[in-house]
Amino acid sequence: MTSHLDDLVSRAAAEAGERAALVEAATGRRTTWAALDAEVSRVAAGLAAGGLVAGYRVVIALTNRIELVTCYLGVLRAGLVAVPVNPRSTTGELARLVADCGARLVVADRSTVSSVRQAVAGIEDALVGADPERTRGAVVPRVVVVGAPVLPGTASAESTYDELTTGTELPAPLSDDPERLAVLLYTSGTSGRPRAAMLTHRALLANIEQNAAVVPAMVTGDDVVLGVLPLFHVYGLNAVLGAVLRQRARLVLVDGFEVEGSLHVIEDEAVTVVPVAPPVFAHWQAVADLGERLSGVRLVLSGSAPLHADLVAAFTGRTGVEVHQGYGLTEAAPVVTSTLRSEHPKRDSVGAALPGVELRLVDEHGDLPAGEDPGEIWVRGDNLFSGYWPAGSDGPDEEGWYATGDVGFLDSDGDLFLVDRVKELVIVSGFNVYPVEVEEVVAEVDGVAEAAVIGAEDPATGETVVAYVKPRPGSPYPAGELAELVREHCGRRLARFKQPTQVHVVDELPHTVTGKVAKGRLREAQRRRSMGLLE
Repeated sequence: MTSHLDDLVSRAAAEAGERAALVEAATGRRTTWAALDAEVSRVAAGLAAGGLVAGYRVVIALTNRIELVTCYLGVLRAGLVAVPVNPRSTTGELARLVADCGARLVVADRSTVSSVRQAVAGIEDALVGADPERTRGAVVPRVVVVGAPVLPGTASAESTYDELTTGTELPAPLSDDPERLAVLLYTSGTSGRPRAAMLTHRALLANIEQNAAVVPAMVTGDDVVLGVLPLFHVYGLNAVLGAVLRQRARLVLVDGFEVEGSLHVIEDEAVTVVPVAPPVFAHWQAVADLGERLSGVRLVLSGSAPLHADLVAAFTGRTGVEVHQGYGLTEAAPVVTSTLRSEHPKRDSVGAALPGVELRLVDEHGDLPAGEDPGEIWVRGDNLFSGYWPAGSDGPDEEGWYATGDVGFLDSDGDLFLVDRVKELVIVSGFNVYPVEVEEVVAEVDGVAEAAVIGAEDPATGETVVAYVKPRPGSPYPAGELAELVREHCGRRLARFKQPTQVHVVDELPHTVTGKVAKGRLREAQRRRSMGLLE
């Protein structure tokens, strides 16, 4: 019985060693299962030779490429903790994440190394002369560079990926403890600033097995799977890569989505399973010969955000390809439901619970029966996380139940329908944006007295970030100039998907009797604006 996720690669190498495992669409590079397993061991040996011991954190700031997979699995094989992060994060965001998890090493490629170097330098500067009591345990991580040279004179602080993989001596075998921490994934969750969900080998493997138990199968050993979903995101990392590892399928890695580019890859590599985020369907609508381009695809899987039923119907009508949706969250590693589990798939449903996953709906009075009023979705299963880094706070309760913060209802067949979110999370192209983080950045702008951020519907990304700004009394900036200042500042401080696409300067923000911004009234105003009822 497999107890560590990286064991899946060893099993694949033993049983299907010469079959293709990974393909890089941009470069044509390919690797077999046997070669992948050997490279993973070399990474693990290099990490051990560099003095990293079990439990140390390694930040992986890479785009979708073969080295992301080898580093991720090598980190796990060495008994370390992988921390995949968005390679398009700003320097400030990277510095916060690296410092928060106490990373000893950061892996970067040509597209991220400049930001990583600046983030590490910022941490180093912050530690100079700092109070030792306040910075106890803080470290300046080393950097490993993939596909680019190190900076001259930085040999002690930087090395190349090629140097990392010269090691030959694997670390001592680890205990077969499935509760060993494997991954930290930063998520906005349902409250507070972004924090890291602690996912153990047990949780990751459990969800891989739960998905594998679905009939008909999401992924089989004969499938070629499109890897356009970013592997720093839990959907790409465990629902896609995890399934490929388990089934010995082939994963075609694509860095970033392009309408024509994605279709060319699907045709050239004979892709049969296409996991995507909902915005892809809107982008593909304009392709005249879409059905012909996708003629070899047997299944499209959609997750990370709700997908409108009309888009599904239009897509299937044009292509004849089945689309199956699911519901999940980072804390569940991630898949909770799938329409492949529904006896009779229904419009707007996200399907029934996976094998081994339990659902219940709860309101202030307790559990709700199926078919009644919506309630908060609670989940239980071996796939759940162990709480948030570092202390394991706010995880499942003593009975194993986790309150997701999402609202929905179950019908009599056990199919789940999403209604709303308890908190105010905004989901842009499947990525979580927590309004407080954006509001804090907007408030840094000179001339801003107060800011409120909400989500609004967007046909391309599902939702988009909208900022409402109240000017500071006596502000020298006209409304238009202040809005532009906010956009420019957010462009420097936030990843692109977190940046407001609309900035509205208003005389006053609405407040509740307790002094909180009444965001429901802002959402209504935004809805009326989108209908042309407000200027």
